[in-house]
Amino acid sequence: MDVIEVTKIAIFKGRKIRKTIHLNEWWFVVEDVVLALIDSNDSKQYVQRMKLRDPELSKGWVQIVHILPVKTLGGKQLMNCANTEGIFRIIQSIPSPKAEPFKRWLARVGYERVQEIEDPELATKRTRALYKAKGYSDDWIEKRMRGIEIRETLTDEWRKRNVGADREYAILTAEISKATFGMTPSQYKKFKRLKRENLRDHMDDMELIFTMLGEAATTRIAKAKNAIGFPENKRVSRQGGTIAGNARKELEQKSGQKVSTRRNFLRSPQNKKLLN
Repeated sequence: MDVIEVTKIAIFKGRKIRKTIHLNEWWFVVEDVVLALIDSNDSKQYVQRMKLRDPELSKGWVQIVHILPVKTLGGKQLMNCANTEGIFRIIQSIPSPKAEPFKRWLARVGYERVQEIEDPELATKRTRALYKAKGYSDDWIEKRMRGIEIRETLTDEWRKRNVGADREYAILTAEISKATFGMTPSQYKKFKRLKRENLRDHMDDMELIFTMLGEAATTRIAKAKNAIGFPENKRVSRQGGTIAGNARKELEQKSGQKVSTRRNFLRSPQNKKLLN
């Protein structure tokens, strides 16, 4: 299944619409779309009634709706999703005054994805603008964007070296993180008192720098050793993380300050400082 591990939140008039990339286009969570258009909190019952009164929609439901993994508060779950064309068909069966503005909104969101595919630089610009709007400093944004690039280079390398997506990527990432910081990403999130937030969005400059070092070192070693398959790349990931971990320990020894801190951006990111 060609699903890129990314779930983003789009906002329509205050309503959150989750979306994920599948087959190189945005797919939207049907439940979220329905809730944004109806005056009820029971989207499942509404969908059932909608399918009863629209037999053609019911017959074509399996063609326009795919079950895809979506990140939720309780972890990743399989949810009914539809692409822009499918959502337009579902909207036809929802007699709501919100339908027309939602169609325009949906068309704009879908078009943005098309633009990003044709010109990846646009996606980078939008990400920068989003961090800026959240109050992050320009220096931090530069490091975060560089970190994203290094991470993508690493996952591309893993893909070339016959490492499976999702679960194996997560295991290798945990190996790098543990060797770099003495904590896996899940342990690090608990250390920073985070729940579903993105860990790297709550790292300060030094934490980002050592994260980049561990991943960049792993990429270079994997190329140099021509590591193929999961077991070999797991060893390489430990080696790359160890390089960053040794550098971190030396810095901590000479500076008398810990690199990993509990500080995060949770309460007031607009002040451009990490908070205790």
